[in-house]
Parts: sequence; C-alpha cells; structure tokens
Amino acid sequence: MPRRTKILATLGPGSSDEANLTKLIQAGVNVFRLNFSHGSAEEHTERAMTIRKIAKSLQMPVGILCDMQGPKIRIGSFANDAKIDLAEGDIFSLDSNMDKEAGNQDAVYIEQELLEDMDAGDVLLLDDGRLTFDILEKSASLARCKVVQGGVLSSKKGVNKFGGGLSADALTPKDKADIKTAAALKTDYLAISFVRAAADVELTRKLLKDAGSSAHIIAKVERAEAITEEFLPGIIEASDGVMVARGDLGVEIGDANLVAVQKQLIEAAMAANKVVITATQMMESMITAPTPTRAEVFDVANAVLDGTDAVMLSAETAVGSYPVETVTAMARVIEGAEKHPLTQRSKHRIDETFERIDESLALSAMYVANHLKGVKAVICMTETGFTPLLMSRITSSLPIYAFAEKAGTCEITALYKGVVPVPFETSTLEPSDINHLAVEKLREYDAVADGDLVLITKGDFVNVQGGTNTLKIVRVGDEIR
Repeated sequence: MPRRTKILATLGPGSSDEANLTKLIQAGVNVFRLNFSHGSAEEHTERAMTIRKIAKSLQMPVGILCDMQGPKIRIGSFANDAKIDLAEGDIFSLDSNMDKEAGNQDAVYIEQELLEDMDAGDVLLLDDGRLTFDILEKSASLARCKVVQGGVLSSKKGVNKFGGGLSADALTPKDKADIKTAAALKTDYLAISFVRAAADVELTRKLLKDAGSSAHIIAKVERAEAITEEFLPGIIEASDGVMVARGDLGVEIGDANLVAVQKQLIEAAMAANKVVITATQMMESMITAPTPTRAEVFDVANAVLDGTDAVMLSAETAVGSYPVETVTAMARVIEGAEKHPLTQRSKHRIDETFERIDESLALSAMYVANHLKGVKAVICMTETGFTPLLMSRITSSLPIYAFAEKAGTCEITALYKGVVPVPFETSTLEPSDINHLAVEKLREYDAVADGDLVLITKGDFVNVQGGTNTLKIVRVGDEIR
C-alpha cells in the first residue's frame, strides 16, 4: 500500500539543485516548502520552476508551499555581531532607544511595539527558550530584566513571552510583497506565521486573490493566544489547514503542555475537514547524523498515530548534511507506524448528519471501502480536490487515488493523508470510457489486479466543481462502464 502520511521538506542551499531535488522526490517528498525568511524572490521562483520540471519528468505530482516570514519578534544586533554570555542572576535590559546595531553585555535593542506588550513580572524567553528572563522593572522605553536561565545570546534572536501576548501583526510589508511573488510562481499552499485570529487569514486570502492566486492557506499555530477557545475555531474555519508549529508554540505554552495541544489541534483540524501539518525538530539530529534518534522515531510515529496529514522537515533538509537520508528515514518510520490498527479504522463523524451531497458521498464511500471485503482502492474524480480531502479524514489502510485534470489540483492533493494524485485528462474522453480507463491507470501503477474491487466516485458532469453525486463499485477484469 502507498504511504498515507505525507512528507513536507524545506529547501535550502544544499538541497535545491536538480540532482538533489530528484533524489528527494524519489525518496518520498510530497510537498516542498520554500522558506521566505531566507533567499530572494528570484531564488524562490527558480526553485519552484525546477520542482515543477522534475515532478513532470518523473510523472509524480509534487506540491509547493510558500512560507511567509512573519513579524520579526526579535532583539537587535550586538556590536560587531558579537555573542555575549549571560549567567544566572545577571541584569540585562531590552531598550527601544538604543542603536539597533549596538547591543552589548548590558543591553540590546528591541522594537517599541514589542516593549509595550511587556510588564514587570512577565517571563521572557529568548532564542527558542534557551534563555529565560524575569522582567524586574518596566518603563516606556526599557525593560530591566534578571537572567533566570543563562547562556550565549547572539544578534537577532527571537523573543517570546511565556503565556503569549506579544502583538506584532501577522503580515508585515515584506510578507505582503512576498505574497505577490508566491502567487506569481503559482504556489499551491501559502503558510502565514504567528496567526492571531481569523482576520489574519482573511486578509491573506484577499491579498492572494488580488494577486490572481487561489492557493490554499495554512495557518501556522505558534502563539499561545491562537489555541484559545476565543480564537482557534475561527482560525481553523477561515484557513484551509493548520500547521502545529511546535517551536515558538512550545516556548510560549511550555513543553509540558505541547503534547496535549498537538493532539488537540490535529483532532480539531480533522473534525473541520481541514489539512494539518506537524512541524519542528522532527528529525533534528539528522542535520549532522545519518540516522535518527529513537526519540525522533517515536515523535514522528506519534504524529502519524494522532492523524496528522503531513510531517515537516526544516533544517534537516534545508541545510543538513543528509537530506535524502532524512527523507528516507522519515518515510520508513511513517510506514512502520501505519501498520498499527489505529491508522486503519475510523469512527469519524459516524453519528453526524450532512448537508452536502458530495460530503455524504465521500464519507459513505470510505465506510464502504473499510467494510467491504475485496476493495483495494478508491478512485475519486475531482475538479478541486475537495472530495478526496473529505475522504482522507476517514482513517483507512486503503489508498485514495485523486484523478484530476485541472492544473494544480494534483499538487494540492499531494499533501492530503492517504491520497495519491493522478493526472488524468477526461475532457477528450467519451463518458462511457472514463471508468474503464481509470481502472486501467491503476493497473499501470500495479495497484489492482483481476478480481479486486474498486470504488469510483464522480459527478454526472466531469470537470465540474462540487458535482460529485455518484458512487460505483466495479470489479477489475469485468466489463466496466
């Protein structure tokens, strides 16, 4: 059976040439992440073109996700780009009046906007939580802090407030310009950082639409406020999917709370029929080592068992020494985890009623697939990818083949758990031949053999959005119409 959980890999200087991209796709990458925190618009555009070219030559649809940098919730720089060593008990200040490039052993610059969100008694975490400060005193332009957990601090490291509350806008002027670049290179997904509320997603969708793009939006959940009942349901509803961005989120809510929150976010996204990505430090040791740690193996496997659509690699493939080996190892771990019975049966929405015909048909098809002996595959004729998304919310060991003609739909479905995208031109075919030729395509994939049952869903009119209204069960080898 094809691997169900997808792999999202970040590109960087060491993994963007044609040879490495080809190896990464062959090793199992389903979607590539272009990180707009680094690199120029020209570099990202060139990488996207190369991905499309290789994917086409390999006949393996691969998606592209453009990840916006988001607000710079960071300190300024130290003079001469020095590093300072802070010990427990040291006094250190964050000062909005000092030179941005003149940090020293006693103080460093911080944006006035961030300083306004701080008060005496707050706990600050710098450099992904490696250093911890207690704010002793706060004035209009300065926060005087005591070092609780020391360490080495260098220029432009991130700042978080424990419990959240730093209110920089999710979209910066740079992000707004980068959205135009992402639209021009025809990205399939666009991820926005530090989402605070549904309004951030809605603004992003408007900017994408204005730029001529209908890319799907992934909301990165990395702020403490975003996981509250006040904001999380709206964020999920407004977006096409969420990313459990465990780095900044873990810093703001504390590592002890992160496991439960990961499970909560995956469950909430699945219930809302949205895609979900689990990210950050999944195989961090493989930046410099050819094999993962046992803890990383269990981390990836647990995300699979939680029901995530995709697991993401960051520095491991962007700057690591073993990008292809990392993808190969992750694919191997996923396949092992997917042998567990939890990944093969589902009670998703079994007690609910539905309002849409395509929704009820998609979920019904998966229940039939899970309970009818002899079914080996599900074929879903799709225009936008929505029906295979609905199907993929149902846990199953059976592959869902998304047959799509529309440009971009295969690349969108490449991120969906359990969905295998299949380019399939139907506009020139006789309607009576479509089912037969679709099954023959699965024969080419060695996915089915004579005697196997295949479920086919489609609409009365092929290539029409929202028209899925038919479920048919056919036997391979019989006359199929």
